[in-house]
Amino acid sequence: MVGCDEADYAEVEQAIGPMARVVFRAGDHGAGQAAKICNNMVLGISMIGVCEALALAEQLGLDPAKFHEISSQSSGQCWSLTSYCPWPGPVPSAPSNRNYEGGFATAMMLKDLKLAQEAAAKAGASTPLGAAAEGLYALFDRLGGGQKDFSAILEMLRGRSVH
Repeated sequence: MVGCDEADYAEVEQAIGPMARVVFRAGDHGAGQAAKICNNMVLGISMIGVCEALALAEQLGLDPAKFHEISSQSSGQCWSLTSYCPWPGPVPSAPSNRNYEGGFATAMMLKDLKLAQEAAAKAGASTPLGAAAEGLYALFDRLGGGQKDFSAILEMLRGRSVH
């Protein structure tokens, strides 16, 4: 996600291209950062929703792997569920299968959510779910989850320790 003058984009894209899956010009200077924090706010919020649903499914006696299968084919389908599932098993490449090691650290997600909330405050934008996600990840960080992948927030929602 790049913010630059349109005339400079081809050169920037050529430099960044080998390191990225895809390169987007989000707009002028600063737009790349704006796109990144907005995208990560969506990711943080959606991961909490997926984790809450998996924890509830477990509490209701539904096999979380079966719930994953059902929701992946239904209206609950989203990237946090189908590509990065926080429940161990359904997505073999997900950090949940490595005790939440590697991946995108909770501390980094929290940093981006704080940046999003600062930007929202400056812009006068209402982001109540972004604020709630920031609060939950801040709590998870204080409980020792800062270096774990952000999907490990599932363990906090299940009432379990991340250690």
